Amino acid sequence: MRIALAGLATSHPYTDARTLARHADLVVWEQDPERLRRFTDEHPRAKVAASLEEALSGAPDGVVVTVPNPQVPQALARVLETGAPCFVNKPAAATRAQLEQLDRLPIHDRVLSGSVLRFAPAFAGARVDRDELLAVRATVRHDVGLWANGYNAWQDTPGEGGGTMVTMGVHGVELLVALLGPAVRLAGAAGARRHYTTLRSEDTGVLALRWDDGVTGTVEILGVSASESYTVTLHKRDFTETIVIEPGDDPVKGLGYEGTIEAFLAMVGGAPSPVPWSQTRAVLDVLVCARERA
Repeated sequence: MRIALAGLATSHPYTDARTLARHADLVVWEQDPERLRRFTDEHPRAKVAASLEEALSGAPDGVVVTVPNPQVPQALARVLETGAPCFVNKPAAATRAQLEQLDRLPIHDRVLSGSVLRFAPAFAGARVDRDELLAVRATVRHDVGLWANGYNAWQDTPGEGGGTMVTMGVHGVELLVALLGPAVRLAGAAGARRHYTTLRSEDTGVLALRWDDGVTGTVEILGVSASESYTVTLHKRDFTETIVIEPGDDPVKGLGYEGTIEAFLAMVGGAPSPVPWSQTRAVLDVLVCARERA
């Protein structure tokens, strides 16, 4: 089996590759020499492609796309032409223009994108009785201090990678849409710089959501945090249920990276994406609306 890694723009494909390397030969393409060197130091047997076209030319069995957000529509379009199953690392779009470009693509049922947390053992399989549910909340704790010194500036730029509201907010919105479905809209959003004053975007944020059946939801984004964790709170009439996702002793497993790649490999084997694109599209629309509001 051969898997192409199209881009190494964030930390995620490096983590993905550690799982994929146990199952497949890797082909990698990356525009930044330093990122590429860091990857090949860890995976010296990986074949290096000089371009995206070269990475796709050998008919890989699957493709993982991780390029800066403005480049995602064009890269995904090229992958779709091959017919190969594809995993697009989150978020697939961060602005209205990027989302509209994705809407014009013939996205098939073996395209997967979103937050890896959906596949975290602590969350996978979670279900909710909507008749008992009053409201939901997702709390995202993930420090964004790296961006304060200019690292991966495109991620922190609202008009490119969406900033904290999008790049970290996707985790909370994804978890709630996974539980309650895609019939959701943004009711409001706000962000602020409370600690990292040199950011281009924000280090804290809040999104208010409403599902068509009246359930309301809140996503809290805390980008100033000593530890990483994600909490889903389900408010019911007589009690509150809480789901906590933490890295644990094995972050690759605990945070859902391993489960995500297992789902991707099942797609390589012929299965459809376990996440319907309608859900992914709903998540992206909420995030884009939040970015526009905030």
